[in-house]
Amino acid sequence: MDYKQTLNLPKTEFPMKANLVKKEPEILEKWEKMDLYQLIRRSSEGRKRYMLHDGPPYANGKIHMGTAFNKILKDIIIKSKQMAGFDTPYVPGWDCHGLPIEHRVDQELGSRKIEMSQVEVRQHCRRYAEKYIDIQRNEFKRLGVFGEWDRPYLTMNYPYEATIVREFGKFALNGGLFRSKKPIYWCISCKTALAEAEVEYEEHTSPSIFVKFPMVSDLGESYPALKGKQISVVIWTTTPWTMPANLAIALHPDLVYVAAETEKQGVLILAEGLLDMCMETFGIKSYEVIQDFKAKELENLEAKHPLYDRPSVIVLAPYVTLEAGTGCVHTAPGHGREDYETGLKYNLDVYSPVDDSGRFTEDVEYFAGQQVFEANRAVNEKLEEVGALLKVEDITHEYPHCWRCKKPVIFRSTEQWFISMEKNDLRKKALDAINRGKWMPSWGQDRIYNMIASRPDWCISRQRSWGVPITVFFCENCNHLVINQEIIDHVSAMVEEHGVDVWFTEAEEKLLPPGTSCPECGGDRFRKETDILDVWFDSGVSYAAVMEKREYLDSPADLYLEGSDQHRGWFHSSLLCSVGTRGEAPYRGVLTHGFVVDGSGKAMHKSAGNVIFPENLIKKYGAETLRLWVAGEDYRDNIRLSQEIMQRLTEAYRRIRNTCRYLLGNLSDFDPETDRVPYEQMEELDCLALHRLRDLNERVLGFYKDFDFHLIYHSLHNFCVLDLSSFYLDVIKDRLYTSPKKSAVRRSAQTAMNEILEVLVRLMAPILSFTADEIWQYMKGNDRPVSVHADLFVPVNDSYKNPDLAGRWEDILAVRKEVTKTLELARKEKTIGHSLDASVTLGLSAGLMEKLTLYRDQLRSVFIVSSVELAEIESVEDTIESETVPGLKVKVAPSPDAKCERCWVHDPTVQDDGNHPGICKRCLKSLAEMEVVGA
Repeated sequence: MDYKQTLNLPKTEFPMKANLVKKEPEILEKWEKMDLYQLIRRSSEGRKRYMLHDGPPYANGKIHMGTAFNKILKDIIIKSKQMAGFDTPYVPGWDCHGLPIEHRVDQELGSRKIEMSQVEVRQHCRRYAEKYIDIQRNEFKRLGVFGEWDRPYLTMNYPYEATIVREFGKFALNGGLFRSKKPIYWCISCKTALAEAEVEYEEHTSPSIFVKFPMVSDLGESYPALKGKQISVVIWTTTPWTMPANLAIALHPDLVYVAAETEKQGVLILAEGLLDMCMETFGIKSYEVIQDFKAKELENLEAKHPLYDRPSVIVLAPYVTLEAGTGCVHTAPGHGREDYETGLKYNLDVYSPVDDSGRFTEDVEYFAGQQVFEANRAVNEKLEEVGALLKVEDITHEYPHCWRCKKPVIFRSTEQWFISMEKNDLRKKALDAINRGKWMPSWGQDRIYNMIASRPDWCISRQRSWGVPITVFFCENCNHLVINQEIIDHVSAMVEEHGVDVWFTEAEEKLLPPGTSCPECGGDRFRKETDILDVWFDSGVSYAAVMEKREYLDSPADLYLEGSDQHRGWFHSSLLCSVGTRGEAPYRGVLTHGFVVDGSGKAMHKSAGNVIFPENLIKKYGAETLRLWVAGEDYRDNIRLSQEIMQRLTEAYRRIRNTCRYLLGNLSDFDPETDRVPYEQMEELDCLALHRLRDLNERVLGFYKDFDFHLIYHSLHNFCVLDLSSFYLDVIKDRLYTSPKKSAVRRSAQTAMNEILEVLVRLMAPILSFTADEIWQYMKGNDRPVSVHADLFVPVNDSYKNPDLAGRWEDILAVRKEVTKTLELARKEKTIGHSLDASVTLGLSAGLMEKLTLYRDQLRSVFIVSSVELAEIESVEDTIESETVPGLKVKVAPSPDAKCERCWVHDPTVQDDGNHPGICKRCLKSLAEMEVVGA
């Protein structure tokens, strides 16, 4: 007889090979056909809402690994909150305006752009953005990300643009908006102002120069030691090109300054604390301090500019340090933020003789028309020519670069629009709002707090084409700024209907309400502003354009989630926009993740050849493995990615999948409605499995709540590999396969396995979205939703909690571990083949004997051997006592009994029965029962 036919072997059509690359698109198509996202929305009506507001990526180019990581992380949160019982709509968005897109369009248009109107260029930008919105939308959907893909929010949609106009108008009317000439970051390549968030710091080599400014004020009258001397103040700068704009020299009010007499350079004034180091730098070995000063004594005295016939006034400023230089800081109010603030204090001109292209204007003697960075050498040569240059050397330091073209930027003073950080207490209110929010990780709070505390006024104007215009007017007669609520309402209504292109196509008289007149002079002729808004204002008001506009969304959002660079980007601008108009942050919580780096922790760059693209990984591994990568990495730090990491994840995925497949296979004949065994009647080992399942469920639900996804990955993987495959499922295999199909002991195991699968598939679903739903289709049960994603997590079942049982089994499992090690050693020594070939003798101390005697009959199956004998420890010879389990000796020998051909257990009852030869009594009994029930 073929006894294999009498075994209850696993049966399932759930495939062992995932074939994710082929299977995932099929699942996506199925989700699309059933309109799964809207099905979930309908099933969630009436639940408490949870709002994760999407920070919009730029609609330019395909997604990269950072974008993929971000979107998957959001999707895990959305799905986990949904399955936790919330209503969690997700509206994805795109940032459509701004320099990144205009820059790409400029490249595409080339010389044709010169002949095009501004509106024509804008139309090209719109089409470009639309193209990549479609591309990125499909890429995000391929990752298994759920959302309102058919109705995303776009910052270039007309209603959104109208909201931008209205929100800008609120700042214009509450006094927060002002226009001023002050230094801002300026990209001479892109020819536009830049916000703080649009600047990246990279290593840059600059010429470092020390320059003499001859004193004009007569120090000899107050200090006899200096009478008749040639005296100069020595400044230091790393931007020689700003020397033509110098108007002052800043000293620290609390530092001591000295006049040091030299043989060839006359008397040099510099900070006492830097004297020796500077003299060594200048190559001056012989010098004598002939006078010291408190900085206050030099305030408002004048030196002479070394190149031009104008004074450079000595001023005091707290930012001067002794870290480098001379303690005397070259000050050009038109080219530095601190310089500007000092200039305001001393009523200095905001002089910035540089045009939009970064070239000196015609009034700059010696250097007119020269590009500023190229002029560094010319400035130094001229300073040397006039005898003012003491030293020049190159230094490498962190210097601001444009985020788009990657070229160095300058500080340049121009007429720009700003939102004041002090007016209406915007800075203070923003800092208070930061302290009221929840920041994850916690260091994010300090980071954004310090940024807000020290940031300048927000420069919101840009000199480009593709964006939302600054919708204000000027009177042609008196140049007075004209803006009021009626104008804002009129313009925003036109924008809502036609888009902001109307600003560029329509004349002022159409853009203004009929009868508008200047409140200052009564004039009726106006000029519209030509600058556009900072793109960070666009995305910064998304809470108003999206969360407040759609009736199924709420504001403030529960969570904003982006990379850690957004403390100075979207988190930052959204905070200022919302606090400035609503008095509160647009978010209750902020979660940040690190950047994707290669396997060795290095940033990914094309030049380094270590860039990995999502579409390539999906073609090789499927999106599911990418999702597992996102969950498996601790996002609080930089996230590593390499082919080796993907291979490890592939193996982890295979183990999880095969564990679930094994569960499905052994539940093929189990109907949860009719075959379930009451908990009180279940086998003890099955109850232990449910106890561990309960602990897993509680831990993982807690990890989802706390966004500890890497702990979920490890918990699920370990549970499948260690708790199930290596222990529980291995032990009950004999019971499942050899017991009669409908026997109580087999149904007990199936009841536990069914519960394990029900919990496990739901816990997996937010992360392994494709696989969980694939498993779901093979599971039984009435009233099961069409998708696991339309269901909820299984609540923690405290009736499964049994710490006493778990405590008893701790000793058994500790002994089992020692037995397994000894069996493995015996297998290596060829004493046995399979573990069922073994007969085990346990030498036990009195304490262990008492604990294990209760389980004497179960130990054979727990250890997966043919027999277990318990003996006093002293009686077991030829083996040593365990180091990890005191009072235990383990002895393994080949079983002397015959092997049952059905269950493979070596048993003394195996006999040559006429009908069923070569099987043990246990199997004989099972066969008899099976024949009785007609199996």
